[in-house]
Formats: sequence, structure tokens, C-alpha cells
Amino acid sequence: MTTRSASLPEPGMPIAAVATPVGVGALAVVRISGRGVFGIAGCIFKKKQNPAFRFSEAKGYTAHFGSVHDSEGLIDEVVALVLRAPNSFTMEDMVEFTCHGGPVVVQHLLKVLLDKGCRLAEPGEFTRRAFLNGRIDLLQAEAIGEMIHARSESAFRTAVTQMQGTLSLRLEAMREQLLRSCALLELELDFSEEDVEFQSRSELQQQLGVLQEELRRLVDSYQHGRIMKEGVATVIAGRPNAGKSTLLNTLLGEERSIVSHMPGTTRDYIEECFLYNKTMFRLTDTAGLREAEEEIEHEGVKRSYRKIAEADLIVYILDLTLDDYKDEVARILEFISEYRNARMIVAANKIDLASESPERIQELREATGCAVCGISAAKGEGLDALKELMNTMVAGLDKLHEASVLVTSLRHYEALRNASDALENARMLINSNSETELIAFELRSALDYVGEITGKVINEEILNTIFDQFCIGK
Repeated sequence: MTTRSASLPEPGMPIAAVATPVGVGALAVVRISGRGVFGIAGCIFKKKQNPAFRFSEAKGYTAHFGSVHDSEGLIDEVVALVLRAPNSFTMEDMVEFTCHGGPVVVQHLLKVLLDKGCRLAEPGEFTRRAFLNGRIDLLQAEAIGEMIHARSESAFRTAVTQMQGTLSLRLEAMREQLLRSCALLELELDFSEEDVEFQSRSELQQQLGVLQEELRRLVDSYQHGRIMKEGVATVIAGRPNAGKSTLLNTLLGEERSIVSHMPGTTRDYIEECFLYNKTMFRLTDTAGLREAEEEIEHEGVKRSYRKIAEADLIVYILDLTLDDYKDEVARILEFISEYRNARMIVAANKIDLASESPERIQELREATGCAVCGISAAKGEGLDALKELMNTMVAGLDKLHEASVLVTSLRHYEALRNASDALENARMLINSNSETELIAFELRSALDYVGEITGKVINEEILNTIFDQFCIGK
């Protein structure tokens, strides 16, 4: 059941917000939505060619050139776009003013709208109203936010697919099937004294098996969906002073991490994104791996290992100039054994300073079985080869299931996994000839978990978490 919390903002109350980024630009958009916005807009807008113009009489999807005024006089010349309910983004009456993009102009226009009866919109409130008014479901609302914040082509395409409702349709079909089964079981409970079976247990067992397999595929797609959305989690690891921070800075093309000859400069991990050949890498520069001498450094090393455990790709950087560089082989082999879920590259650093670099690199390849790339992080030598190797190592991670529906949100992943567990419980109960009421309870739980994803079941805390991440004008 869809519910609405009493503490949500009053539906329909006129709201206003700037829909374009803050700063100086050629143009800016200020939008208003809700009851009475045509009257509010009419109080400040004058159409030069038609002084008797009224927004309430204008057709939807029409643009009108004129000027806006406050109590002190002219603010700006604008174009006003009229959007009539229900054919607008929020499914309410809307007006969007396009004005010149100076911050002072925008603030004057926004202030006069607030003075005339609008209130400032909350973060994501326009999209929230679109959801509450039934234009989009919650999954599509989240996809809009993901599309806005997408930092790679794959993340953008995945968000667009979800915004179009592909995953929503699949989940809705699953909900309808669960609803039918729940209804039949509930009917049996109503006629419990007559010992009637409206839902064949063998058929139900088969149906739930098909649904559970579909849920499993969606759950399994999360790993790939996460990579497409967030990028390949790439950790640069190694001993202190191996050149980790220098490599990070060189890959990013900026001085993002402090570089020093003193060991242990990096006390905490630093994370930045790097795009190469349409693949986004989420680079993490970690503290040097060694026995820490003080509490802060110990915590930094501890966090390094935590990030390494979460990595999709590990770039282990090794200083070729060290006399005991061969001792690193044992640590590399340990990494390969312990972090089997991650792909691994050994970046043999300082090839410009080390003697017999080619021979040493070949020794590392043979001893570790890893992909090894010789580089000079300081001079940028071998960086193109390293980037290409990184790209090759993760090829397919962000392209797998490209034609399928992908789960990209941790919230969706957890809800789907809970729904799958509920179906598994229901199937076990059916096998043990358990009471109908117990089976129905598990099916209702699965139904609620799936409904939470699309917003058929509303949790105010979830709504606030989702829409607080939006900008105010969206």
C-alpha cells in the first residue's frame, strides 16, 4: 500500500527555485510549481505586445517574451514558459522564467516570487512532487539524480535506461504475480474452516522458483551496475616512498596528493576519479604498507587494507631502485592470494633510475605471474602503457550485462536480496507443508521489499535520504 507521511511538505503549495547552477552565465532558469502559480507569475510579468496577457488563459507549452518587475521597478527581460497540469514535470501548473544569468538578477527574481506567495523549494522537491503525483516512480526519480551526477558514459546510459522505466516494468510484473498469489492465500485464510485450497502448492512453488531466479539475476547484476555508476575501484598500494602519490598526481594531471621523500607522508587514503577511454577509475592513494610506528600512522595503514579489500583493481607500485626489491615478491604473492576478487597490476616504478630495469621487470613477471608495467611516475614514462593495461584488465567489468537491466543502487540491492530471502523462506514452508498464514506472511514481506524500490510502499526516511541528495531546483 502506498502511504504518505503527514510530515511531508504540504502538496500543491507554490514553490520556487533556481534550476540552473549558481554563478555567472548567459542565462538562468527560475521555476515555480503548485497551486496559484499562474496568478503569482502574473503579478510580476508584463508582456509588451499584450498588456492584458494572463497566464491562466495561456496554452500549455507556450513561451512568452516580456519583463518582470518588483516594487522598485524592472528586474529583467525574460521568456516565460507555461506548463499546465497535468502535462508538466510535477503534474502541477508550472512557469519557468529564463532570465540573464547574473547572480544578482536571479536573486531579485527569486525574491519577488517568494514575496508574492511562493516558498523556497526543498532539495529535490520538484522531483519529489513528480513522484508523489504519480508521474514517475521512486526508482525513476533516483535515476534522474544518477543521470545528473553521472561521470562516465556507461553511468549515464544506465541511468537513462532506468529513467525510462525498464527496471520498473520488470519489478511491477513481479509485484503483480506476488499480489495474485497473496490474494489467493488470503482467500484461503477467509475459508480456513472449509479446508479449501485456492492456490496449488506445487504451482506456487514453481512460480516462486522462477521469481527467485529473476531476483537472483538482478542481485548478481549489482556488482556490474555499481562499477558502471561509481567507476572501477582502483587502489594504488605499496610500501612507503614507492611513488604512490606521485603516480596518483601524474594520472590526474594535478598535484592532488602531497609528495615527499619522507616515508609515511600519506596518513589517510585520498580518492579521485580518472577517466580513460570511456572507463572511469575511482583512484585511491593509500598510506604506505609497513609496521606503523605511531597511532595515526597505524590507523592510516589499517584504512589502506580496508580499501584494498574493497578494490576491483589493485595497482601495486614497487620501487625498482631498492636493493631488496625482490622481497616484495612475497608481499605481492600474499596480495594475490588474499584479494582474489580484485585484478592486480604491478607498476615497477623508477625505471629511469634503476639499473637493469628490463631484466628486473621480467624477473617480477616470472616470479609473481602478474601483469607488470615499468614506469617512471615522476617523469611520466610508461604511463600510457599503464593506462592501457589498466583498461585491458577491467575490460568487460563495466560492459557486462550492457543489454540487460542493471541494479546500480545499494538500496535496491538490499531490498531485492531481502525479497529473495523471503521467497526462499516461503518455498521452505511450502515444502514442509506449513500453515497458509506463514507462507502468506513471507510473500507479503517479499511484496513490500519489491514495493520499497519503486515507491509502492513509502518510507519517509528513505524519501528524505533520496531527495536530499538533489539540488534545490530539481
